[in-house]
Amino acid sequence: MEKLLLYLNSIHKLSPELNNHLLCVVKHRQIKKKDFLLKAGQVNKEISFIESGLLHAFYLKEETEVSSWFLKEGDVIVSVESFYDQKPSYEYIRALENTSIYYIDFSELQFIYDNFMEFNYIGRVLTIKYLKIWTQQLYSIKMRSAEERYEWILQNHPELLLRVPAKLIASYLDLTAVTLSAVKHKIYKDSGYKLL
Repeated sequence: MEKLLLYLNSIHKLSPELNNHLLCVVKHRQIKKKDFLLKAGQVNKEISFIESGLLHAFYLKEETEVSSWFLKEGDVIVSVESFYDQKPSYEYIRALENTSIYYIDFSELQFIYDNFMEFNYIGRVLTIKYLKIWTQQLYSIKMRSAEERYEWILQNHPELLLRVPAKLIASYLDLTAVTLSAVKHKIYKDSGYKLL
């Protein structure tokens, strides 16, 4: 819980009242590797802060996993449309590592927004942060060559290459596993990057 409170305070100082309220309402959960935080068809009722571990958000297209996000310690995770509209999700969120999260439910978040004005600022900062990440990610994956996509993840998220199976990285970068392997070897050969 200390990491979460430090994180929120780094965005905007929490009032003692909000700090105490969060201590009362925020819940903790452990998710074992390969277990699901959310499955398609379920309503995402909670927004979560990842204390430790790694989660993978993906869709199924004809039984194939299509990766959309990898979120790790220090990140906030939610199935956006499902959570904010309180409707069934079309995505899955699964743990790639044993993961520890802190979370609050939808109605509690609304209560906090209504009763603690400083949290509206925090919510806005987080929304902007993840919109910018999503926009950069979308551009990097959709508008760049296969080699540029791998260089982008190598420069911006190198830790994922050590923690995420190659087939999921390939899906995330919208590449086949064969193309990803060829790109990795070419970049390694051309630049002397450590092969990840």
